[in-house]
Amino acid sequence: MEIAIKKASREDAPIIARAVAMAIGEESVAEYCGENYLAVLEEVASTEGTQYSYANSLVAFVEGEPAGAIVGYDGALLYPLRENTLSIVGKYNPAVPHLPDETSQGEFYLDSLGVLPQFRGCGVASALIRAICSVASDADCSRVGLIVEVERPHVEKLYASLGFRRVGTKEFLGHPMWHMQMELTAQ
Repeated sequence: MEIAIKKASREDAPIIARAVAMAIGEESVAEYCGENYLAVLEEVASTEGTQYSYANSLVAFVEGEPAGAIVGYDGALLYPLRENTLSIVGKYNPAVPHLPDETSQGEFYLDSLGVLPQFRGCGVASALIRAICSVASDADCSRVGLIVEVERPHVEKLYASLGFRRVGTKEFLGHPMWHMQMELTAQ
């Protein structure tokens, strides 16, 4: 099975939206974006300067079919990216819940990762994570961070197998999360 990773384009907004929805969780993303959340996330993904923008994303293809996507950016950009994201989401859900900070300056943040069910267990997630770490390294970032739900040990295990380690805890959308990081200079 051939996995190809490419820099996302605006046309990849549908697979990015699905990946973000999978990463956040369908119920949580519906509360955040409203009932038509995939359309809202597609608009966000097709807009530059947002958290889930195609400009911050990579897409995986298996045998030419979209299989998943990953979104990552410099944590120092969280506030302007979030502000632009919320301006779009707010058009559809004026009661957007408060979001705690997921990242900060000094960390390239792996925001969202999602792989379509039929492509899970084939190495797509690992390939996307390695590729986004290369993007971070090329941007002279020395640390990549992410959050993962405490109650999803299989996901934590994937990140740990690639070199991520727990550095603390956070709460996001009512869920306890492990904050994990990987030092790129230590690889």
